[in-house]
Order: sequence, then structure tokens, then C-alpha cells
Amino acid sequence: MSGDPFTAHRSLLFTVAYEMLGSAADADDVVQEAWLRWAGADRDAVRDPRAYLVRVVTRQALNRLRTVSRRREEYVGQWLPEPLLTSPDVAEDVELAESVSIAMLTVLETLGPTERAVLVLHEVFDVPYDEIAEAVGRSTPAVRQIAHRARQHVAARRPRMVVSPAEQREVVERFLAALTAGDLQGLLDVLAPDVVVVADGGGLAPAALRPVSGRTRVASALSHFARLAPGVPITTPLVNGAVGARIDPGGEFDTAVTFVVEDGLVSRLYAIRNPHKLGRLDEVAQLQR
Repeated sequence: MSGDPFTAHRSLLFTVAYEMLGSAADADDVVQEAWLRWAGADRDAVRDPRAYLVRVVTRQALNRLRTVSRRREEYVGQWLPEPLLTSPDVAEDVELAESVSIAMLTVLETLGPTERAVLVLHEVFDVPYDEIAEAVGRSTPAVRQIAHRARQHVAARRPRMVVSPAEQREVVERFLAALTAGDLQGLLDVLAPDVVVVADGGGLAPAALRPVSGRTRVASALSHFARLAPGVPITTPLVNGAVGARIDPGGEFDTAVTFVVEDGLVSRLYAIRNPHKLGRLDEVAQLQR
């Protein structure tokens, strides 16, 4: 590790900001703002650089989250987080992989800014309640109550089980084999009865404006895609801590897909098509708890 605490903790700070914001671009801005504050800080007065830097990033991310929340209300269609190319290390860290999954980040979007900060800091990064209280400007008892409510909220909405990377890959590859073959029955066999597809085009790429649900509707829509785009190159990189799919028609990257697998079936698909959100899938993101 570098002798400079900011450099040593930079990956951690980015991960905190990304989990709070769901946007790598916004997380980068927050980390840059934190660096400016660190550069001007009285280092002798900082007893715990990690806690200090996490506190600064949390405050900056909260400010930005309140701003972008209003912007997202005006977004065209469904807003999904910005996907990241991740390393095998992230996939092997079950808690980190779940916390950065598109499914979990989408659930976190349903929390208020302070609830999201408290939950992320305590549940993912093990930040003590008193430090979180200082970061979010609340009392420690209030933070405990916020954490309790946020946990209940998330527990009611998160995917029911976490599968192994091997099972995730096996199910995703079965799904993609059926998709590329235009095999309607194969798709029906790998989709959960209540499967949901959420697509994000941001008004810049074709995408359903509302989620599509139900095995028959989803399989029909997907087999239609296969007929329209036969032979499209599809690869299976690690996206946000799990095996996903990257679709490159005509040699140009235009869709990232992540999956929730439950009981050996695909229960949710998230398709990110907004071109402004696809820039981070060419370089592995440095994520750290």
C-alpha cells in the first residue's frame, strides 16, 4: 500500500460512493471532491484517516444523491445503475458481490438518501454506528433506528437467495444458448414463471419503458430479438460481481445484461442500453471493502 492514506483507500472510497450513487461517473466526482478536501486537511488532526475519508465521501455522496434523485425522477423509462466490469475477487467475496449487484443497487434506489448511506456503511463496510452518525449528521440512536428500518425495507425486496458463481454461469449459459438459437421452449425452460425484465435505454436506445413480466411474455419478446439479430456476438464477462452478458451487434457494444438466478432459473434480467452507462465495461473496476 502507498504511504498516502488517500491512495491506500481510494478503491474503498470509490466503492462506498458507487454503492451510494449507483453511478461510476458520480462516484468518481465524489472521490475527486474528497481528494481536494484531504489535500487541504490538517493531517495532524486526523486520528483515523480511513474513518475521516469515509466520512468525507459519505457527506459528498449524500449531497450528490439528493441532487441526482430529482434528476432520476425525470429520466425516460426505467433508470438502472451503471454496470461495472469486475474481477473474480469480487465474485468470490459473496457479501461484496451481492452489495454491488445491479439487483441490490436497484433495491437501494428505493431508499431515501440517509437510509441508503446508513445501510451501505453499516452492512457492507462495517462502519460503527457512532461514526455513521457523525457522517450523516444524526444521533447514534437515530442511526440505529434508520438502519433497522432500511434492513427491513431491503429484506422485503432483495432476491431470495445467493447462488454460487458456478451455478450462475451454468444458468446464464443455458439462457444464452436458447436465446441465440431462437429456441422458445429452451427459453421457457430456463425462465422463472414470474420472471421480470427491466431495460434502461434512457431515451437514447430502444428499450421497454416499463418492466416486462411473466415467462410467456418475456420468452416471446426474447425470441423475437433472436430472429431480428441472428448471430450477434454475446460474451459473458463478470458484471457487478456475477456472470453477465455483453451484446455486441456489428462489433459495437450496445447492451449489458445482468441476471438474478433463483432455484436454477432466471428470475430477473436487467438490460442496460443507455450508451452513456456502458463505458466502464472495458476496464476492470477496483472495488474494495
